[in-house]
Amino acid sequence: MPIKKAKRMKKIQECSLACGLPESPRMKRMGTETAFDMLVKARNLEAQGKHIIHLEIGEPDFDTPQNIKDACKKALDEGFTHYGPAQGLPELRKVIAEKAGEFRKMTFKPEQVVVTPGGKPIMSYSIMALVDDGDEVIYVNPGYPIYESMIDFMGGKAVPLPLLEENDFMPDLKYLKKKLTKKTRMLIINTPHNPCGVVFSESYLKEMAKILEPYDKLWVLSDEIYSRITYGAKFETIAKFPGMPERTIILDGYSKIFAMTGWRAGYGIMHPELAQALSRVATNMNSCTTTFVQRACIEALTGPQDAPEKMVKEFHKRRDVIVNGLNSIKGFSCKTPQGAFYIIVNIQKTGYDCRELADKLLNEASVACLSGTCFGSYGKGYLRFSYANSIENIKEAINRIKRYVEK
Repeated sequence: MPIKKAKRMKKIQECSLACGLPESPRMKRMGTETAFDMLVKARNLEAQGKHIIHLEIGEPDFDTPQNIKDACKKALDEGFTHYGPAQGLPELRKVIAEKAGEFRKMTFKPEQVVVTPGGKPIMSYSIMALVDDGDEVIYVNPGYPIYESMIDFMGGKAVPLPLLEENDFMPDLKYLKKKLTKKTRMLIINTPHNPCGVVFSESYLKEMAKILEPYDKLWVLSDEIYSRITYGAKFETIAKFPGMPERTIILDGYSKIFAMTGWRAGYGIMHPELAQALSRVATNMNSCTTTFVQRACIEALTGPQDAPEKMVKEFHKRRDVIVNGLNSIKGFSCKTPQGAFYIIVNIQKTGYDCRELADKLLNEASVACLSGTCFGSYGKGYLRFSYANSIENIKEAINRIKRYVEK
């Protein structure tokens, strides 16, 4: 490199260090998904030779079914390696409309479907398309942290809807009614729920729909990514009730039920006009979802369902083991989840702060879990565990936690 150019580059670097990154003010409003932060800490400890039991990350520990992988390979060989429509391949949208409709006992059309690289874009694109500065968005808290993060980032006003243990972690509908205003633009719900594991019943959602009906400018974002992972409880969607089909955005995907987290494939079902708006956002943000992955998603939905059904049965067994194990630890108490693969545990009687205990369990007991506050302010006093791990590892984790807490 010429001397003059080297000196110029050095000055630029020195200036960058002195001034800091020129970050937009809105970036200060963006949160993160702390499960990945904890995963990084756990991986660093593993690199030092420690054996960490992972109960922190929301990812099935099963492999993607072979028929789906084979379909992807076939799609590559057939040349599905180029751009596709921003809204998604027509053949996939047709299958999604049919299968999602059958599952929910509703009728959907392909023009209502938007295919995205994972479920998160449906959250962020919907908020981007519908929420203006100062608009209020009510969201479940504790809840998936990206809800609040994207509301804040887009300039909306995040209004928490508390999920309290005394209400079995179900939103208080009287409280919801009080929080609805003329400025309320969106309500975000999640059933089955992460991190609390509750499943909203048909009667409950019907009552919620009645409360929302007068607010004709309000949209509901219903996160149903765990819709097929339930244990005895019947899944229902708010979209089926009067006045709701036209203004409900259903979020679903393949990551959880088909163990396809790394494939980055999800979809939303909504009013056709909103679907066009989200497609325009997608054009600007990501062009399209990977085409050979979309072909594999067709196989996921239309092919054998033995693998996902077997996975759910195994999660059910693990749920029972972890519920009994955690309730046997002094100072721990938890309710039995009805869906998803998480459990939220009240640790207030231990005397520990939840963040402090999560760190101590990682560093001193070699068990990775998450503080309840990772999911919002109403998670204070709780820990969240994922039981997407083997029964053998769950039992060992219980023993490690018990030894540490009760020592």
